[in-house]
Amino acid sequence: MGRLQRVARNERGRDFAVGDIHGHFRRLEQALIAIGFDVRQDRLFSVGDLVDRGPESEEALVWLQRPWFYAVQGNHEALAVALVQGQWLDVDLYRANGGAWFLDSSAEDQARYVEQFSSLPLALEVDTLAGPVGLLHADCPCSSWQEWCDQLVVGPVKTALDVSQWSRRRLLQNDLTPVAGLRALIVGHTPGQSVRVLGNVWHIDTGGWLNGHFSFLDLAELDVRSARLES
Repeated sequence: MGRLQRVARNERGRDFAVGDIHGHFRRLEQALIAIGFDVRQDRLFSVGDLVDRGPESEEALVWLQRPWFYAVQGNHEALAVALVQGQWLDVDLYRANGGAWFLDSSAEDQARYVEQFSSLPLALEVDTLAGPVGLLHADCPCSSWQEWCDQLVVGPVKTALDVSQWSRRRLLQNDLTPVAGLRALIVGHTPGQSVRVLGNVWHIDTGGWLNGHFSFLDLAELDVRSARLES
C-alpha cells in the first residue's frame, strides 16, 4: 500500500472517524454499539495510534483485517517500525509511553506487527458528496492537501513526516489557517476535553483510551457523535 490511500464514497452506510485508540478496543467496541454502528454498511476510519498504553494492543492486527476498518500510521506505530528496522530510538521513553508490550514481545511477534504497521498509509482521503475529507495522525505539513499528496508519491522528507505524525503546533498556536483542497482534515494525537475545530482541521481525540470518552465524526455530515463509557 502506498503512503496515500484514497477511499471511494460509501454508497450504503455511514463513515465515521475516531481518535486515538491506544490498545482499548473493548472500549471502542462498546462506543460503536452506543452510536449504532452497523458493520454491514458503515465504515470506521482511525487517525492512528492503535497501540500502546492499553491492555489490548495485540488486537490491532485483528482490527486491521476487518474490511470496514481503515487506519493511518500514528507515531506509536512508527515507533514500533523504527525499533525493528534498527533506527535510533529512546527505548526507555518508548517503554514509559506504553511500548512495554511490544518491547517485551518476541522478535517473531514484533516482525508480524511491523509488517502491518509499516504498510499503513500516512494519509487517507475519503470521498464524500460534499467533497474530499483527509485524515492524518497529527497535522498536515503543507498548506495544501495536493502538495502533501504529491510529496507522498515521491516519499516525504523527514521534517514533513515528523509534522504529520508528531506536531502539536496548530493547537498550541490556535492556528485557524485551513488546509486547502479539503472539505475537512481530521487528526488525533493530542487528547482534549472536546472536539476542537481550527480552520477546517478537526481534532477529534477526546481521550477514549484514557477516560472512555470517544468522539466519532460523521464524514458526510461533519457531525460529532459522542460515547462516554465508564473508564
